[in-house]
Amino acid sequence: MAAPKPIEEKEQKEDWLITYADAITLLMAFFVMLLTFAEYDIPAFEEAAAAIKENLTGRESTSPIQLLRIDVNDVVFNMQADQVVKVETDDKGIVIELASKAFYKPGSADIREEALPVLEKMSQTLLAPRYLFYTIEIEGHTDDDPISTPRYPSNWELSASRATGIIRFLISQGFDATRMRATGYADTKPKAPNYAPDGSPIPENKSANRRTGIRVYPMSLAKKKAYEEVLAKREEMELEKKAAESGGTQALPPLEQKK
Repeated sequence: MAAPKPIEEKEQKEDWLITYADAITLLMAFFVMLLTFAEYDIPAFEEAAAAIKENLTGRESTSPIQLLRIDVNDVVFNMQADQVVKVETDDKGIVIELASKAFYKPGSADIREEALPVLEKMSQTLLAPRYLFYTIEIEGHTDDDPISTPRYPSNWELSASRATGIIRFLISQGFDATRMRATGYADTKPKAPNYAPDGSPIPENKSANRRTGIRVYPMSLAKKKAYEEVLAKREEMELEKKAAESGGTQALPPLEQKK
């Protein structure tokens, strides 16, 4: 019986890999373009990145936004201020919500003395080096009860003054003013309806609407680069100032000056 003929192996052509690679590259470019034109949820993105890292390394990972929220919440609970301070996340970062009744005198932007320790502790947390490249926005809100005083002709002035008052306090604690901005919204962005369907006021809703929000979120790459340039310029100016105060460059001896 004749031995079977050996089966000739056909050469495997891999031309399809070129087409496949081109398709993947085009898809990647497409999604990068979509990401460029879209606003995405930074906390959700960081949580997804942390979850991927945890699956790859087997170690629990916490995103920067999660860490920020944990740090601030720790301060709130340690200071027993959880009834008047709420910490939440939005599509950019975290929002620290201050109840106006606990932080301001009635009908005023003056910060209560008893509220200062809470603000100081939160300031110390936000001044940590890992939060250096975070933007801080202060938003003042009121209910729709009208106000008309020489100092605050309307709720617009009151809400703006409360926001800028927090800004001034943070600056006094060492925050850089270029990282912050303040906005007064008066009663234009209520959290809950001020009135019931029958037209009667809802006191608890009005109280909830009188608030100040501190938004803290990471800078964009462009803002971070610009802020790094500002810090570098300041450091350079500080070095020049110290050199000038110490006498500057020493004068050359007469013989060397003649050379």
